[in-house]
Amino acid sequence: MLAATAVSQSATDPLSGLVLDDVPKPEPRPGWSIVRVVSSSLNMHDLWTLRGVGHPPERLPIILGCDAAGYDEDGNEVIVHPVIADPDAGRGDETLDPNRALLSEQHDGAFAEYLTVPTRNLIPKPSWLSFDEAACLPVAWTTAYRMLFTQARIKAGDRVLVQGAGGGVASAAIKLALAAGAIVYATSRSEDKRAQALSWGARAAVPTGERLPERVDVVIETVGEATWSHSLKSLRPGGTVVIAGATSGTNPPADLGRVFYLQQRILGSTGCTRGELVALLNLLDATGLRPVIDRTLPLDEIHKGFQLMIDGRLTGKLVIKEITS
Repeated sequence: MLAATAVSQSATDPLSGLVLDDVPKPEPRPGWSIVRVVSSSLNMHDLWTLRGVGHPPERLPIILGCDAAGYDEDGNEVIVHPVIADPDAGRGDETLDPNRALLSEQHDGAFAEYLTVPTRNLIPKPSWLSFDEAACLPVAWTTAYRMLFTQARIKAGDRVLVQGAGGGVASAAIKLALAAGAIVYATSRSEDKRAQALSWGARAAVPTGERLPERVDVVIETVGEATWSHSLKSLRPGGTVVIAGATSGTNPPADLGRVFYLQQRILGSTGCTRGELVALLNLLDATGLRPVIDRTLPLDEIHKGFQLMIDGRLTGKLVIKEITS
């Protein structure tokens, strides 16, 4: 079967380690199932693996891809929950299992014609959701869902700032927060991405670092060093920053004086539970909300897709097609 495999890592030339080649079809172990992949989608996690960030080289080679939608062995349409873990080890939350692994970290991922995952990780794909749409949800949209509803516990009328509009998690967070009745502000260095956020319903979209019209209750943060100071300054007293990524760096000045004096809360968030993915599907069904798809490419053009991500030219998700459904 054709697969996109990380064979080496480079901080300066990450795509040099991405190889498209024929590999053996996987064999499932007891309690696992084979999925024939129809659609998957790119995530920054894939790029970090190629850059050697958070992925030890001894785990190479490994097939990349965290998101997948396709058919199980019985021909049922399924979405793959990407967190491979034991809920009991995480006290009921598999994201807190110390041995959890995202698909493509310890187990071959979704940029292939077939993959194998624990049977528990298969969720029926609703008929009203296309395979391309379904492939956008497991990482980016569920990450945004957990940040907003599980960690920040937003409610209608809350003011929410989403840093870095345009990315997969950020675009999902904007749309989900709006669907929940929040007032949303967004930032981006790109005028086009700010315009896109406004078209989705954001009250204002400003250049990165620019002062907002008002302070917010919640900041959705995935950028890191470049926006951290602005995130803290944008919060009202007692407000919350939820952080699920740091694409621009992981060690900004902490500004602890502001944090304790204004009683700000900083919450980390990683991945999602199987139940949160199901809850997200219920929300999409109730609201008619759908993922933002920038474009679709075949698996054999995956290098082009990664380059678009590196260049910051995507708004929303880029879908990779393994087969035609």
